[in-house]
Parts: sequence; structure tokens; C-alpha cells
Amino acid sequence: MRAAIQHRYGPPEVLSIENRPRPEPGRGQLRVRISHSTVTSGDARIRGFRVDPLFRLPMRLFFGFRRPRHPVPGMEFAGVIDEIGPGVTGWHIGQRVFGLVLHGANAEWLVLPADAVMAPIPDGVSDAAAAATPFGALHAWGFLHDVARAQPGERVLMLGASGALGVFAVQFARRAGLRVTALCSAGNMDMLRDLGADTVLDRATTSISDLPDRADILLDLFGGADPVPWRAALTPTGRHVQVVFGARDLGLMAWRKLAGGPALRCALVNGTAAGLRDIAALLGQGAIRPVIDRVLPLEEIAAAHALVDSGRKRGAVVLAL
Repeated sequence: MRAAIQHRYGPPEVLSIENRPRPEPGRGQLRVRISHSTVTSGDARIRGFRVDPLFRLPMRLFFGFRRPRHPVPGMEFAGVIDEIGPGVTGWHIGQRVFGLVLHGANAEWLVLPADAVMAPIPDGVSDAAAAATPFGALHAWGFLHDVARAQPGERVLMLGASGALGVFAVQFARRAGLRVTALCSAGNMDMLRDLGADTVLDRATTSISDLPDRADILLDLFGGADPVPWRAALTPTGRHVQVVFGARDLGLMAWRKLAGGPALRCALVNGTAAGLRDIAALLGQGAIRPVIDRVLPLEEIAAAHALVDSGRKRGAVVLAL
């Protein structure tokens, strides 16, 4: 099978396409013939090993100390089940599915446990749209509801709202009855209005003092917003949620718990199969939708990673296999 391969950490050029043996499912596993995958911001960070010094050792131990332990990258996938191992129930050959894994999705076939974070693709939803959904939707839902604990009527300010997490965070916030203000580049303002943002501001020309109201929730969906000055954008009981964080952020989070005022919340979010099935239902109803920046062939995976690294993509970057 064709697969993207990464033999070392580094820039997008470390990726290449190689032929690998087609994997066979064992007991409790099934195999998916992948039609579409993606390159997420998480894929790009792992490829370049861009992590805070606090996490470098545990991340090296988990992902591979000198080189990636699992050389095939890719977290999101959509395709068709073409083989089922012994002991698997609840799935059938020919079933269209999509899901989220830690690695291995940038290949023509993927073997995974039958209880993985996976769901049937609803009728009327394309494989490309399905593949572009799990990472952004599951994380956006988790950060908005489980970490920020958003309540109807609250005001949420989103930074990085045009990325894969942001486009779903805007839609989930509107469904939850929140008032959404999004900061983004000028070229993405109309898209975010179309997704439901109440107020959209150009990040290049807007300062913290220009914001119309203080927010109850600040969602930094891209990473890099200094919590100290952005505290002024929050109400006294507000919550600043950091999707990407480091040692300094954890220290500030502990200090604010003691000092009071707007809170800083840093957390990891894990999606579940049940959560993805709920998201699949919303996709099938047309209640939410992904945004796809572009669809590239697997052979252009280095270019896809370069686009993600640029920070200028709109929604998801999809790979067609």
C-alpha cells in the first residue's frame, strides 16, 4: 500500500511516500480502506516536534525518542471497512466510517480496534467532509463545554476561529446560545459570519482595547496568546482556555486560582466514540459542517504540512488517497 512515511522529526520535507505491506486485522480489530485523510495542526506539531520544554521528555518517550516510533502519520480518516477480524461485532464489511486515531491514517489502509473513536458516515455526507470533521469537532466541543463550561447567553471571544477547531467552535457556540466574537484575518471574516459568528474583527487592526465587550470565555484555538495582557478582555469571572500550553501557562493557571479574577484553564481533550456518533448525527442533519481549505493528493503531503505550518489555512487540509 502507499503510505506517507516520516523517518525523523523535522520540516515538511522529512515526509515521503513509500510502499508498505497491507496490514491485516487481528482479533478485535477491523481494517478500513481509506479514501480521505487530513493533515491537522497536531500532525504538524508532532512531525516537527514543536513542544514546550516541559513536555519534551514524556513526548519523546511516547512518540519515539530519536525518531517517530510509528512512521505513518495522520489522525483523521474516512473510508470503507473491507476486512473484519475475529470477535468483532457491530460493524460490517462495506460500511462507510470515519474516525480519529493517534497515527497511521495517511495511508491506503488502516487497522484499528473495533472500539476506536469511529462512527458510521451519515448518508449524504461525502468522505472528504467526514475526514475533515473528527479532530476539529471533538476538540472544539470538549474545550467549549468540558473545559470552558459554557452557559447559554455568555459571550465568547475566539482567537484562531478560522482553523479546524475554530470553524466547529463557532458553530457549537451558536447552537449553545452563546454570543460569538471572532478575531481572524480579513480574508476569513465573511466565512465566519456565514458560520454564525455575531461579531467578526480583523486581527491585524484590532487591539484588546478595541473589543466591544469583555468576554465570559476566551478560547485561544491557535495558541500563542499571552494570558497576561488578554486578561483585560475577560470579565472578573471569565475563563481563558488555552488549547496549546506550556510550563508558564500552568504556573499562571495555579497562581490565578489563588489570586482570584479571570481563570486560566489548560487541559487536554480526548474524543470518544460516543461523542463522534453525536457529531455524525449533527453532520447528517446538516446542523454543522466542516470547512475544507483544499483537497490534495497523498503525494503532496509535504505541501499539505507546509500549508498547515503557515497558519493560514481555512478549516481542514484534506488528502485524497
